[in-house]
Amino acid sequence: MHWGSTAVLCCVAIFMTQSARAVPPQVIIDPGGAPPKVLQDITKAVGAITRLTQDQDVHEVLRLRRRAQDAALAALRTQGYFAGKVTLDVSPGEAGKGEFWDITIDPGERTQVRQFGLSFSGAIAGDAYASRREWLRQQWLLKPGMPFINDDWSKAKSDLLDEVTAQDFYFARADKTLAEVDPVQARANLQVEVNSGPPVRLGKLEVIGLKRVPESLIRRYVRYDPGDPYDRKQLEDWQQALQSTIFFRGAFVTLDDGTTQPAGGAAGGSSETRAAARADAGLAQSGGARQEDAPVTVPVRVQVTEAPARYFSGSLGADSDHGVRVEGLYRQNVVAGLPIWIETGAGVDKDQQRAFFDVHLPPTSGGYQDSFGLLYDHSDIQGLENSRTGIGWKRSQERKAAGDSRVEYEVRWGAQVTYDKTRIAGADHYEVPSLVGTWQWLRRDVNSKYDPREGNLVEFGAGVGTTLDDGKPFYRSSLRLQKWWPIGDRDVLTMRGEIGKVWSQTDRLPQDFAWRTGGARTIRGYRYQSIGLQRGDAIVGAPALGVASIEYTHYFTDVLGANLFVDAGDAAESFRQFKWHLGYGAGLAVRTPAGPFFVDLAWAQKDQRLRLQFSLGIAF
Repeated sequence: MHWGSTAVLCCVAIFMTQSARAVPPQVIIDPGGAPPKVLQDITKAVGAITRLTQDQDVHEVLRLRRRAQDAALAALRTQGYFAGKVTLDVSPGEAGKGEFWDITIDPGERTQVRQFGLSFSGAIAGDAYASRREWLRQQWLLKPGMPFINDDWSKAKSDLLDEVTAQDFYFARADKTLAEVDPVQARANLQVEVNSGPPVRLGKLEVIGLKRVPESLIRRYVRYDPGDPYDRKQLEDWQQALQSTIFFRGAFVTLDDGTTQPAGGAAGGSSETRAAARADAGLAQSGGARQEDAPVTVPVRVQVTEAPARYFSGSLGADSDHGVRVEGLYRQNVVAGLPIWIETGAGVDKDQQRAFFDVHLPPTSGGYQDSFGLLYDHSDIQGLENSRTGIGWKRSQERKAAGDSRVEYEVRWGAQVTYDKTRIAGADHYEVPSLVGTWQWLRRDVNSKYDPREGNLVEFGAGVGTTLDDGKPFYRSSLRLQKWWPIGDRDVLTMRGEIGKVWSQTDRLPQDFAWRTGGARTIRGYRYQSIGLQRGDAIVGAPALGVASIEYTHYFTDVLGANLFVDAGDAAESFRQFKWHLGYGAGLAVRTPAGPFFVDLAWAQKDQRLRLQFSLGIAF
């Protein structure tokens, strides 16, 4: 469609059954060169009026015609066409149908900003804030020469006030905002006056809502010295830190400015209305005198809602690798009056049984989460039976990249002392006490964490350990990559790869330190962890790992899809000794709230066997 001097007609037709009363008219709009956005606003405004004509009498329809014309004019003005003209001609329609409204638009010249004046009063007008005033002028959205659009005007004022109140000047408000429009010259002169009020300093801490959680937990995150300058981002960071803990359902950090706030933590109304209320409260706190250069001290208010003291959950699941799995978890917040929580649980399936007890410390101000725990784990997979008892420490940190980036980072450190009893079917068995330290770094850049369609994932891991009885060291490193490309409106192409290497001076490795592969999430078509080193009648871990996969998924609907895939890889003594195991096939994909559920029919090239495998979610 082209917009030019030739009139382009946009028709909005509304039909209804015959009635003795008026029926909605059929509307034809001649945009007369108006831009698409303007025509869209006019069509929406007029459409709202035409729907009101249903079952109205003739006199009311006459009034609605005038309203439709006025609505079209108002839509023009909000887009900067203050000299625009709208004519509405009426002609009778066919029998049983509404009349025709022929609306012709003459937008005229679009109004542009000619002058802009920004002035300041209050403490911000002092010499100490000269650079900040200049920065605020440079950040102003609606500059001279730009079209004067009502939404841009409102946003520019709101953004300006938000910037002023972001630091120091919590009570700032706009004393005057003026837009003088000359429709004949198509020019607009703008003027804004901002009163910053006095600088605000942080006062005493007020905590509301604590019952079981000690106040020391609040002070662990909300850390400042009375008299520090107000900084809105600092308050937001404190609030985010409190909300990220397991102790609270909700947490709100604000200044106790004397205004009443709803449970959501933010006063209702526009930003200018809220600023005015805060400014009045600020004057009240300073005794009603306008000592705009003298700082005002305002208490910091933290309002929290505590999470339940105890939590229990259970789950029942199944996949083609492990069969049916049952898990249970118990959690208790605040133990012996301390800001810690404990978790204990167990999980059982045909291959593995696991029980644990963990003690979690609250996150530090830097976002580090520490925990200590006990673990018992028993597994019997591909002839390799292993029982492990251990104690360990884990630290993790999650953070986002700067700005509006969707990139997320996760870092994990761990250390554990374990005692493993390993039995290899048809071969020897051994016991090994060990000390192991691990480190993992993950970078995630995806559009959705649990159902990605575009983006990438990079994970690097390293580990070092030693046997405690004879002091023989061992080391490990790994790299995992995954990439998603969107194709069309629904389809997605996925590629992934993983490589790993172990160096060891002992044959008695903890079995989770070496590599085995195969199964629904690795090389489809092969049994779970059936690819590795053959020892006796069992498959044991290998020093070298390599896996690659490519998959194309076509979604017929937003929920149901089908996929084609090829997987390949091996786990061997070295990369040179790789004998690639190839698996390929097709399957179904179903989107669920927990991630995509895959049912795959895969052919294992080496085994010459077809297997049905299924799994839920993305391996993150």
